[in-house]
Amino acid sequence: MSGVQVVVIVIAAVVALLVIVWGIRSVRSEKDLLEERLVSIDSAGQQFTLDLTEEELAPAKPSSNLFRDKLDNVISDRPFAQKWKQQLARADLRLKVTEFAALHVVTAIAGFAICYFLLFSGSIVISIIGGFVGFFVPRFYVGRRVQSRLIKFENQLPDTLSLWVNALRSGYSVPQAMEAISRDAPEPTSTEFKRVVQENQLGIDLADALAHLLNRVESEDLDLVITAVNIQREVGGNLAEILEVIGHTIRERIKLKGEIRVLTAQGRITGYLISGLPIALALFLYAINPSYMGNLFENRSCGWPMLGIGLALIGIGMAVVQKIVDIDI
Repeated sequence: MSGVQVVVIVIAAVVALLVIVWGIRSVRSEKDLLEERLVSIDSAGQQFTLDLTEEELAPAKPSSNLFRDKLDNVISDRPFAQKWKQQLARADLRLKVTEFAALHVVTAIAGFAICYFLLFSGSIVISIIGGFVGFFVPRFYVGRRVQSRLIKFENQLPDTLSLWVNALRSGYSVPQAMEAISRDAPEPTSTEFKRVVQENQLGIDLADALAHLLNRVESEDLDLVITAVNIQREVGGNLAEILEVIGHTIRERIKLKGEIRVLTAQGRITGYLISGLPIALALFLYAINPSYMGNLFENRSCGWPMLGIGLALIGIGMAVVQKIVDIDI
């Protein structure tokens, strides 16, 4: 790779990073303004009114992020963009689809540059693989963040239901009980219930607000709770007793899941070790002795098919091990 190409790659990475930072700052400023408006509703608990100045009543000026907004409008209706929006909402990340797409480009360039200049100097094949891996780093991070928030929410759900039951028995209505949860519960439960309360105060029906909550937190336990609340609103009944029974069931299920996770820990660690050890060993040998492993990476007629078959077998083995230790309750 020539010096001109290196300069172009570095400039492209810097420009993409600046675009992402600029977009994040603008989105956060807009989000902060919206949250200030919503907080005024939450604190007052009365009719939503705005005291607008003449500057605020004036026609809105054209957005300074015209290119970003147009690009976001172009790809926002695509199927992959809708899936990304859902994942970003579940991960509680304040990013637009265009910013998330630009982040893929930045991480791909960063992975290629790290492999080419630092780890495996001059190896185009390994650098391309590094760029391919870097391309999926944002999705991996978002997936891990979604999974982490879901686990925290489900572990907090029994205590949340206990707080809900106590509020109902104290004379609170269902919206007032959820508002108490939004104040007293830990993250991420407080944030999710606060969104439900704010949507309800803005005029959205409680059933629709709870459906939005279930869309953000894809949990079977939460689905059971929301179904119970919707049925009680239609046919009546003692919601406190229903939620108390559901909370006890969820608590026992979480306890059983923990016991199963402990019993299957050895199998999961074995799967990770068997899958990661060949890849780590191959990269280590290539780093300390490139001539020994070079033919495997550079020979297209024999080396590349062997690499493909090896990675496929590693993936199949990992999937089989995870399927064995994944016990559905």
